[in-house]
Amino acid sequence: MDRYVEVSAAVFTILREFTPQVEGLSLDEAFLDVSGSRRLHGAMTDIGPRIRAMIRERLGLACSVGMAHNKLLAKLATELAKPDGCFHLQSEQVREVLDPLPVTRLWTIGKVAGERLLKIGIRTIGELRCAELRLLAGALGSHAIAAQRLASGVDEREVVPDREEKSIGAEHTFETDLDTLDQARHWLMRLCERVGERARAHGLKARTVTVKLRVPPFETSTRQATLAAQIDATGLVYDAAGALLDKWWHERTGRKLRLLGVSLSGFEAHVVSPQAQLFDVPQVEKQPDPVLDRINQRFGRGAIGRARALRPDPTDAD
Repeated sequence: MDRYVEVSAAVFTILREFTPQVEGLSLDEAFLDVSGSRRLHGAMTDIGPRIRAMIRERLGLACSVGMAHNKLLAKLATELAKPDGCFHLQSEQVREVLDPLPVTRLWTIGKVAGERLLKIGIRTIGELRCAELRLLAGALGSHAIAAQRLASGVDEREVVPDREEKSIGAEHTFETDLDTLDQARHWLMRLCERVGERARAHGLKARTVTVKLRVPPFETSTRQATLAAQIDATGLVYDAAGALLDKWWHERTGRKLRLLGVSLSGFEAHVVSPQAQLFDVPQVEKQPDPVLDRINQRFGRGAIGRARALRPDPTDAD
């Protein structure tokens, strides 16, 4: 289960690179609202295949992506996309696709409701859609109208992103192991830019910085620092993460890195006493961050960044 949770977090990190509007249903299922991401990432039909390809590239996992204009249809489209595919359920296809399906494929129709509908001769979504409301009310009570709307493909529920961000992270698995600290520092800055931008987009400041390190073949460790003050500035995130990376690097022999990651946590409100303020993290000029964030939001992530994040070797993987 620990491994499932770890991989699930990596998948959700990828999803949030495309939109902060991510509603998790389980370890391996989520709704995404990409209506606010189209200017940056393209149409829904561009975003879906890119997510699937990125999960395959970074994690080696198959995933199915369903695309539609509401949650009900997106979930059904995902089922139709399995295994390991993409399916776009368009508005004009709704009746053609939904009508032959069993009524139990609808969101609110479970086993008991399905048996009640079967007793009155309703087996498919199409039959439910066309049934007399009086007949449905006898089987479903006050839920009859809502069930019939769902059978018509109408679903007005919004994507509700996770209310509480417990951590924000980014990581990268390298095709060729990193073997110099200079390379690792460059990649660390790129990851810190990512998590700093996401933290600021959510209006969050963190007290804990964690660095994740994996050496070949599959030995993973973490290093963590809890700060005296909450931070969201990329430079401060890098300072804390860089100190952890440097310490880890100099503690090892035969150093090689297969994976590097950075995450922020500890977002709860924190009041620092006057005495503790003597040990606060030194403040740095944060003015560049909002400017960089706006440019990257408009022209795409990576459109502009810090020189320290530039690749030390042109052969490095992106």
